[in-house]
Amino acid sequence: MSKSTLGVIIGNRNFFPDVLVTEARKDIESLLAEMDIEAVVLDEQTTKLGAVETWDDAKKCAALFDEHRHKIDGVLVLLPNFGDEKGVADAVKLSGLRVPILIQAYPDDMSRLNVERRRDSFCGKISVCNNLRQYNFPFTLTELHTVYPNHKSFRQDLAKFLGVCRVVNGLRTARFGAIGARPNAFNTVRYSEKILQDAGISVQTIDFSEVFGNAHKISDDDARVKAKIDALNAYAKTDLVPTASMLLMAKLAIAIDDWMLELDLNATALECWTSIQSNYGINACTIMSMMSQNMLPSACEVDITGVTSMYALQLASGTPSALVDWNNNYADDPDKCVFFHCGNWAKDFLPDIRVKTAEILGTITGEENTYGAVAGRTPAGPMTFARVSTDDVYGEIRAYVGEGEFTDDPLETFGARAVVHVPNLQGLLKYMCKNGFEHHGAMNGSHVADIIEEAFANYLEWDVYRHA
Repeated sequence: MSKSTLGVIIGNRNFFPDVLVTEARKDIESLLAEMDIEAVVLDEQTTKLGAVETWDDAKKCAALFDEHRHKIDGVLVLLPNFGDEKGVADAVKLSGLRVPILIQAYPDDMSRLNVERRRDSFCGKISVCNNLRQYNFPFTLTELHTVYPNHKSFRQDLAKFLGVCRVVNGLRTARFGAIGARPNAFNTVRYSEKILQDAGISVQTIDFSEVFGNAHKISDDDARVKAKIDALNAYAKTDLVPTASMLLMAKLAIAIDDWMLELDLNATALECWTSIQSNYGINACTIMSMMSQNMLPSACEVDITGVTSMYALQLASGTPSALVDWNNNYADDPDKCVFFHCGNWAKDFLPDIRVKTAEILGTITGEENTYGAVAGRTPAGPMTFARVSTDDVYGEIRAYVGEGEFTDDPLETFGARAVVHVPNLQGLLKYMCKNGFEHHGAMNGSHVADIIEEAFANYLEWDVYRHA
């Protein structure tokens, strides 16, 4: 993840002691340096103490933020005292920034409620939030209403907030590639490009015939082909794959890489069956797995809203995501199920990753045409699941998110697979079915549901179901 930058507003009221603002500035400078976060903040010469109180202060702060608008990921508001609610709200409004906002307020020391040290930030935070709401700016609250910046709770708040910033800003500028047509049998992966575009997500398309054509133009002895085959061999066990299939995989990977670079794409969704097996002779799963591992997520069956879910989880956690089928019950345990795909999961999920054929697809396309699928088992660990979907009838984006665990329960089958435990899984499945969600979901090896919920619901204003 690239280094984060926060615009910092230090609120002030002039009848509170100056030392409180000075101390707050030192506190936050120390914390941001420790967490490797760049700050854009007024200096102590531009305004009194570098704080924001008056209309003039707000204009100066806004001008500074506007100057750095292309690198500011979010705004942090510090309230070492009651602060000036209009100054804070005006600074945000005048800056023109449309980024997440985190509100922090210092607690009072009960032994120092005197004129020299009294803060009243507890009350001031309510006023600042009131004004931001009046100005129609969404904002994020800390877990504790008042908290010192060096407190463990605030560090967690700030880490979560940076994740929210990554998800919100990343999705608002996302560029996804749709390669090929969705399998005709899968109405479930239909989506609205226009609804996604309204949220800032652009979809670029290409027919697979163009990709195949570009791949076939690459000669076997091209240096890039050798380098890509070396990368494939280093990535997973490929001892079962014929040389001809390795060449096809390498060339297809190069053709897709070139197209993504040309259009600055963040992620892709591929027509993974059956045209590629019938007309090109391999599965694209290993290529997709490598892209996801390299933080360029790739989804099956041209599932663009599926890769939107993968990308959001990746932005939240800083780790790869995968697309899964909610596929099987696990014996008679109502809170466990099997995640499966045939498969293209990133290597992070499959420490025993191996390139094989796709057993199921091979029954209809010929197994010799399905080399390139990856197989392996996900070990026990944390898991967040999510799904984004466009509701074309109501013209909105809906989503669900929740957390569970990967387990080490026995599982004898093939493909990319995992056993997961989700509390009240039956309730989640009822919600998914009744609300028409797809059989695909996205998973990530972390617990980041809070970040996803805050980003989706509060800032992107999507209809979000949080499963708990």
